[in-house]
Amino acid sequence: MANTDYFDEPQWLPEAKVKLKNIPYFVRTQARQRIEQLAREAEQGIVTPEMVEQARLEFGQ
Repeated sequence: MANTDYFDEPQWLPEAKVKLKNIPYFVRTQARQRIEQLAREAEQGIVTPEMVEQARLEFGQ
């Protein structure tokens, strides 16, 4: 059975994708998952640069 939390992948704004690339590669996958989780929790269908920044701060970068 599918986990509905992961059913709808949020769309990434180009600016958010650029910010994601600034996160070190060894935590990027975890960061991406956390960012998409933040988008779902906020009931947003779009990942914004601000969400990427929030996750970056959580990871201590």
